[in-house]
Amino acid sequence: MQKNYKRLGDYIQQVDERNSKLEDLPLMGLSVQKMFISSIANTIGSNMANYKIIYKNQFAYIADTSRRGDKIAVALFKDYDKALISQAYTPFKIIDSNKLLPEYLMMWLMRPEFDRYARYKSHGSVREIFSWEEMCDVMLPIPDITQQQALVDEYQTIERRIQLNKQLCQKLEETAQDLYRKYFVEDIDTENLPEGWRWGKLGEIATITMGQSPVGESYNTDGVGEIFYQGRSDFGMRFPTIRMFTNEPTKMAKKDDVLLSVRAPVGDINIAPHNCCIGRGLASIRNKKKHKSYMFYLTKNLDTVFNVADGEGTIFGSINRDTLSNIDVIIPDDEVVELFEEKVSSVDKLYKYKDLEIRKLKELLSLLLAKMGRKEEK
Repeated sequence: MQKNYKRLGDYIQQVDERNSKLEDLPLMGLSVQKMFISSIANTIGSNMANYKIIYKNQFAYIADTSRRGDKIAVALFKDYDKALISQAYTPFKIIDSNKLLPEYLMMWLMRPEFDRYARYKSHGSVREIFSWEEMCDVMLPIPDITQQQALVDEYQTIERRIQLNKQLCQKLEETAQDLYRKYFVEDIDTENLPEGWRWGKLGEIATITMGQSPVGESYNTDGVGEIFYQGRSDFGMRFPTIRMFTNEPTKMAKKDDVLLSVRAPVGDINIAPHNCCIGRGLASIRNKKKHKSYMFYLTKNLDTVFNVADGEGTIFGSINRDTLSNIDVIIPDDEVVELFEEKVSSVDKLYKYKDLEIRKLKELLSLLLAKMGRKEEK
């Protein structure tokens, strides 16, 4: 038998307080990333008295699981003392936090095993619902409060480390962008370029490869063949996450190539951390003189061009090889580019190290969540 596994319904209760006093409170939404987000819903003409009030350390989830992929939108509210949420959400609270910590329960709800369980238990002919009764029937291990707190402390320590690294990466990104502007934007008269500089086309300085998706039967998650990135859904802060492989690769990108999203939203970029196959949602851009950092920041600063491309063509938005190759760019003197490469290389190297550390810390979080579900025998 499973030791210390208890029925969640014995520890939680549903709440349903409406905004009858029409308080001016923040309006929050729920995401499948299991967090509350500021809502951008249009509330003009809405009866705000019908909205529900949620308080700090209470939970809410969306019972309708039909159109949310393999994740359940559920989160612990921490942002304010109280806020408004949609009438469609189901808020609930822990009856006694001396028996079950809210943060410990949220850790359990973060587990992919919970998502799979909730999807399996969802039912309905028109739309699938993970009902309140099913939520209450969830079984989970509930150790004594001291053990719960120790797990929560360990989890939050890793989370804080991840957040600090993300903040550092943001600062490094800003530093590199400032260097790019200093060398190639500020005080540059585009009508009277410095000696040795000229206007040209992106295709003159870059080798561009448009992605092509392999046959579906070649896809696998077992590490067989080449790493495969289909589109921007694989993108991270700067480097993509490995999810898929293909044993019949089509178009290949090389390590350090810029990976560009060529389908809506056009213009998102990452860097290939290794040789990889790229699908039709991506293109690779490689500087012909191996100026890797320059190529990345140049592409990153083509927002205006990509924003136009995203609004043209099909309803989805896209950009093709000819359009990419013919983008007008300023081609600086090689010595200036090489000086920039030298200056920014240490910044990019540290960014890559911190990004790898974030990935390792996230793996630790996953291991910690998996540890919660280990079955103990009596």
